[in-house]
Amino acid sequence: MELSNAVAIVTGASSGIGAAVARQLAAKGCHVVINFSRNADGARQTAEACADAGGQTLVQRADVAEDADCRTLVDAAVNRFGRLDILVNNAGITKFCAHQDLAGLSKEDFLNLYTVNLVGAFQMTRAAESALRQQPVAHIVNMASIAGITGIGSSIAYAASKGALVTMTLSLARVLGPQIRVNAICPGFVQGEWLKKGLGEEIYTAVYNQYAEIAPLKDTATADTVAQTLVALVGGADWTTGETVIVDGGAHLHTAPLRR
Repeated sequence: MELSNAVAIVTGASSGIGAAVARQLAAKGCHVVINFSRNADGARQTAEACADAGGQTLVQRADVAEDADCRTLVDAAVNRFGRLDILVNNAGITKFCAHQDLAGLSKEDFLNLYTVNLVGAFQMTRAAESALRQQPVAHIVNMASIAGITGIGSSIAYAASKGALVTMTLSLARVLGPQIRVNAICPGFVQGEWLKKGLGEEIYTAVYNQYAEIAPLKDTATADTVAQTLVALVGGADWTTGETVIVDGGAHLHTAPLRR
């Protein structure tokens, strides 16, 4: 896909990976719709960075858990730019809870995470389908997680929701071709304030050091390196669909020795 003048919606683009994706797409010449749910200041900062990179932007509040908001977000993008080429389903939430603490998760926790992380991505895809199909090549990228493949991560509920998102990526890739390619990206440990706040400084540093040690590339992902992978995928992989790309420096290749 030629990214210059393409139009992209990035959900959850007020910080972290979503903000990095928006900035890098803008630097490639995309017009970017920056979605946020609560962090309006962060969304405006992302828009300013995109403008500095040369892209046109639209900042639009929407809660992907609400189907009406998803449809409004897509309509706003098409009304502003006249088309839609890329949808990045990045919005996500978690609850930090040690996996062995089964009592620490409630039914409501699972429903809340699934509603945003999985149902939100589905509702955005459904809302965007018609506009995306009008392009000869369009891309949807679902931001999943290594948690959805390996069952690790901030909580069992989070891992389960991201595993479901990987599975949904396969289903959507089958039914949305040939115009729309659907792929997933699975970051591993991502450096940044989100994990630092959720884990606490001490645990964050320990986990980072552990993953940097076992990873063949001897480091972990950042928001920018995840965004680089996404931009490469939508900008140069028009014949790829239904794939899951792991971005973790190769840490998933590590096999711990068996304990006797």
